[in-house]
Amino acid sequence: LTLRLLSLTLLVSFGSSMLYGYSLAVVNAPAAPIKAFYNATWSWRHGQGLPPGPLTLLYALTVAVFALGGLLGSLLVGLLVSRYGRNGALGRSALLVLLAAAAMGLSRHLGSPEMVIFGRFIMGVHSGGCPGICLSVVPLYLGEVAPKSLRGLLGLVPSIFICLGVFSAQILGLPELLGQDRYWPLLLSVVVVPASLQLLLLRCFPESPRYLLIERNNVPGATEALRWFLGTVDVRDEVEEMREEQRSLSSVDAVSVWRLLQDRSVRWQTLSVVVVNAGMQLSGIDAVWFYTNTIFEAAGIPAPQIPYVTVGTGAVEIVAGLMGVSGEPGRERGAAGRPPRHQRCCSPGQCVAIERLGRRPLLLAGFCSMGICSAGLTVSRLLQVGAGGRCARWGVQHVATLAVPRPPQAALPGMRYVAAGCVVGIIAGFCLGPAGVPFLMTAELFMQSHRPSAYIVGGSLNWLSNFTVGFVFPFLQASAGPFCYLFFCGVCLLVALYIYVIVPETKNRTFMEISQTFA
Repeated sequence: LTLRLLSLTLLVSFGSSMLYGYSLAVVNAPAAPIKAFYNATWSWRHGQGLPPGPLTLLYALTVAVFALGGLLGSLLVGLLVSRYGRNGALGRSALLVLLAAAAMGLSRHLGSPEMVIFGRFIMGVHSGGCPGICLSVVPLYLGEVAPKSLRGLLGLVPSIFICLGVFSAQILGLPELLGQDRYWPLLLSVVVVPASLQLLLLRCFPESPRYLLIERNNVPGATEALRWFLGTVDVRDEVEEMREEQRSLSSVDAVSVWRLLQDRSVRWQTLSVVVVNAGMQLSGIDAVWFYTNTIFEAAGIPAPQIPYVTVGTGAVEIVAGLMGVSGEPGRERGAAGRPPRHQRCCSPGQCVAIERLGRRPLLLAGFCSMGICSAGLTVSRLLQVGAGGRCARWGVQHVATLAVPRPPQAALPGMRYVAAGCVVGIIAGFCLGPAGVPFLMTAELFMQSHRPSAYIVGGSLNWLSNFTVGFVFPFLQASAGPFCYLFFCGVCLLVALYIYVIVPETKNRTFMEISQTFA
């Protein structure tokens, strides 16, 4: 591991990957002051404040529009990395962050809620998805400049920085730092610091040698880049390997998304990608990321303790990330037809687990544990108040029953902390398998010609499901109360059942063996 490789890894992980995690969690702490700003601005413009329903709708749009930007970013990434290269795409995506930070940072001064929503959308475009700008280009760049022996190690770093981004947003959102009402524009716009650092320093690093040779046919440039990154003069073996890869890729015609959806020979593989990728986001993890403070408030955690409990979940996520899943799909072609080796990077412990236990057991264990914890969250919430109190609280006028009415039950002490433990369990279950295995399985379920379109389908469903949960959850929670988590429980258990019945183990199997299993 050379100092140059390590420097590049830390730079792009800090300047791109960490911003994705930060954007997921940063809307937690300033929810109340942002709503107050929206209400005050509306009152100034129209002479009266917003009713609770439209105000919740506007804030939910602010949260969920990040996913719509991610969907757009996932569709643009192929064009960007093909035209500008890996280094160039990351540099230009940093400009998007500067634009978003300026919009969000100046929004209150200019009295414009639209600038907050616009900034969140642009941050989503920067984050992209799988495939996407920062979540795909960063591991793609690192996978192409690193030697084989270091690809797993360097591929781990971006996922750790995603967890650090979530944790950083929670730390900066504490009342002692930027969690005060007047600082929320600064909290949203602090992303300008990592992006500026990346923009300034990234030009010191050469372009990916694989991009230079395979897509630009620039052999001298690729040779020089390899020597720079690896710190050695003799790179003939690496150049020959890339030439062989160039020849193999030129003989493969990529299948379009429409042809993939029409191809009956891979219909079960396609359906499995749809179910697992949609289930990954509809499992409730996005509700936890976007609305952690709201969930804890509804669970009865005292308001002064909520920011610190939220920070605790971020610390758990970092630990789970260090123990979580990693997969190296190999040389599958990405959305733009190049080999994105680490569509999703995961941790060393899960690298071992995924090879020892397999993909299927980790997915089953992850979805089942998330479903159980979601059900536990509902039960713990119900046990916090008496039966009569529940009916009044969630608008239940009458419950027909043959039993004789009983007086309200007493609340059980400590249920609020059981609820917090269930939230931690949801995060840990997600990191156990659903966080990374679906991207690895997508590569293993399809031939090389089908993989780009399969990743487009999976990535698009990821972002659409992400938007759905982020937008709908506040209304679902308001109308269903603690029963809203039963929806996530049902999704997790149904996805686990589908995996148990339909999806085979793909570890150490060829595509033909997997296809025969589906048949």
